[in-house]
Amino acid sequence: MRSDDPTWRQDIGALVFRPEGHQGGCFVHRLAFRSLGQETFRESCEAFFRSHEDVFERAAQAKIQRAGVSSTENFHLTSRDIRRALGEASGPL
Repeated sequence: MRSDDPTWRQDIGALVFRPEGHQGGCFVHRLAFRSLGQETFRESCEAFFRSHEDVFERAAQAKIQRAGVSSTENFHLTSRDIRRALGEASGPL
């Protein structure tokens, strides 16, 4: 799985991608998308990810550094992580 090839996990309602240089998966729950002002359907989440992939990548890399995530560990991004990558405190994208 690469960041340009996200996977939708229906069982947990999350989009999963692999950040560059990382072996573990990065999970973004559908409710994080809702907090970002998006619809929570699979197609909407995937489209939003693709149109803002650079932001998701920055958020993932920042969280890996900030939280000390090991290279094989799976982790979650929250809407706050994504907003932080944008330099925003709140509000829809």
